This record gives sequence, structure tokens and C-alpha cells, in this order.
Amino acid sequence: MRFVGLRPLRKCWGWVLVLLSMQSVNVLIKNLHVLRNVAIDVGKGESIMLIGRNGAGKSSTLKSIIGIYPTSSGKIIFDGEDITNLPPHVRAAMKGIGYSPEDSRVFPDLTVEENILLPTWLTNRKYDGDFMEIVLNIFPELKKLLKRKGLFCSGGEKKMVSISRTLALKPKLLLLDEAMEGLAPLVVRRFKEAFKEIENMGISMIMAESNFNVALTFNYRTYVIDRGEIIYNGDVEGIKSNQAVLSVIRGY
Repeated sequence: MRFVGLRPLRKCWGWVLVLLSMQSVNVLIKNLHVLRNVAIDVGKGESIMLIGRNGAGKSSTLKSIIGIYPTSSGKIIFDGEDITNLPPHVRAAMKGIGYSPEDSRVFPDLTVEENILLPTWLTNRKYDGDFMEIVLNIFPELKKLLKRKGLFCSGGEKKMVSISRTLALKPKLLLLDEAMEGLAPLVVRRFKEAFKEIENMGISMIMAESNFNVALTFNYRTYVIDRGEIIYNGDVEGIKSNQAVLSVIRGY
């Protein structure tokens, strides 16, 4: 007998239980077939990379997981439960899926602290004083910015705020869309350190990236998507030796 959500997922150091399973997911938007039979598994405590060029379907995949894009067919199983038809706010507030969009969505008239705490206000969650300490341990750069309005934050600072805000509801899974887009190499290294801290908390992550060179510096199990279809699932070394996949990623 097969139990949904309990299928072992092979990793280089052993086996883990599946946290998220996308099963032949199709998404149609205004008759445009944006996702085609997408199948992705993420283990509990695992981070994976989703690579693809602009328009390949990375953001659409994350939006289908969080529920912004409805699934036309297929299933999304999260922590053993079918969430295919649940609305986004339930997936975020009650099921434990955090989503940081590509454009960060920082509210310009709220302070950094208010932006980070916003999810706790909207869900009537009791504020956990330890939470802000955890966030500032991950992104110590935000300590001096707590009273600054979002309007006056840099692009990198806004991404820090957006990711911190996803942690407010203590998620099991983080969806990070182009978290390192446009960042200088030094800032990218800082973000990699922050992601390691998040991993150490036992939180799973899906990182969608279009920058091939940056993405492959993460030694994560990697999916490659093109034209709404998954064309590769494996380790980084497998991509480097697969000329067909490399050609798709590089666009030539």
C-alpha cells in the first residue's frame, strides 16, 4: 500500500520523507498552457533549486504551489494532505507554506519591522518575541533598519525583508522566487549564509533562479524547467555533463 506523502526520497546521504509532491500538475491561464505535467518532490528539511530562463515556468510553478494559479489537473500534496484546491491564505497561514515573490512586495509606507510582522497581524497570531531575534540572527543587517520605511530600502534589503516576512508564520516550506536576482556577488554570498541558517532550522526551500551560474553554486538537487515542462531532475554535476540541458539553460 502506498501512503501519500510518506514516499522516501533519495538524497546523497540517505532517505528523507516527502514534504511536497507535485503530481502531473497542469496550469492553464487564458488558454495558455503554462505548466505541463510538472512533477516535483521536496523532502522534509531539503532545499532544491528550480532553474529556467525567463518565461520558462519557474514563477508559475511556485504560484501553483501557493495557490495563486489554480491547478487545471494533477495534484499538489503537502505534508501528506491534498491541498490542490485550498486557497492561498490557508496554504500560507495554516499549512505552513511561505512565499517570497520576485518583486519582494515590501509595503513602502510600513517600516521594516511592520513589514516583517504583518503576517502575524493578518492572521491574529500571537507575536512570538523570539521570532524577531531569529530573523535578526539570519539577517543582522536589518537591525539598524527596523524603523526605516520600506520605500527607502535597497533592492537587497527588500529581499531580506520579504524572506524574513515569510518566516513570521513558522513555515515548513519556503518558496523563493529569484531571491538573488540583481544582487552583487558579495551580497549573494551573504544570502547563501542566510539560507544555510534557514536550512539549519529544518525548513525546506524551493529556490527558483534564472541565473545559471549562481544557481549551480548551490549543491542542491536541481530541477530544470523549459516551456512549462521539467526536463531535468538530478544533481548539479549531471547538468554540467548534459549538453542538451546546458543548451536549453543558456539559450543556444
